[in-house]
Amino acid sequence: MAGIGAFWRDGDLLAHAVALLLLAMSLASWSVLLWKAWLLGRARRRVPRAIAAFWSAPTRADACTAALASDARGPAADLAATAQRLDDAHRARNWQSHPDRVRRELRDALSRASRTLHAGHVLLASIGSTAPFVGLFGTVWGIYHALGAIATARQAGIDQVAGPVGQTLIMTAAGLAVAIPAVLGYNALGKRARALDAELEGFALDLQHLLLDTDPH
Repeated sequence: MAGIGAFWRDGDLLAHAVALLLLAMSLASWSVLLWKAWLLGRARRRVPRAIAAFWSAPTRADACTAALASDARGPAADLAATAQRLDDAHRARNWQSHPDRVRRELRDALSRASRTLHAGHVLLASIGSTAPFVGLFGTVWGIYHALGAIATARQAGIDQVAGPVGQTLIMTAAGLAVAIPAVLGYNALGKRARALDAELEGFALDLQHLLLDTDPH
């Protein structure tokens, strides 16, 4: 902590700006990580339950209600509600099949679910890839600033060089500390999101077959 305090005390405006940028990146990264861990954890529990409830409903009319009860406003429920809306519209027309409309609306519902599941991943990837370079820039600038101060003071002893240079290396460590959780979180959350994507795609395909192949008469 003493090194961080000395760095902040001796650093100039640019060094402070880099440190604050890394702090903002860290806060944004951890906010996204915690939010996505909660969101995907809930989806991983509710999506299979909603799909199972849909197919276990006693009647076709009850299927959407069962899915909504299991995953209200969730991605599986959105797909089920889309299918129910299409089913009602087609039944009102004596179930005249419109394959293009069915595919389009289910695809749109699936896209909405995918956007929700993958929200924030671009931010995590950006922070993970840029934070080390931001920290390295802070280190390079700090070394330049420290060596300039040493040259002005006309002191070049090891004690005069090691202290300021060592303090600037904190920025490199800070950049890595920001980047590593973002990269690990991006990989872990991305794997969960892709697994849910595959499950929802299978559900959407089953709904498409149900809507296009079933003849109510």
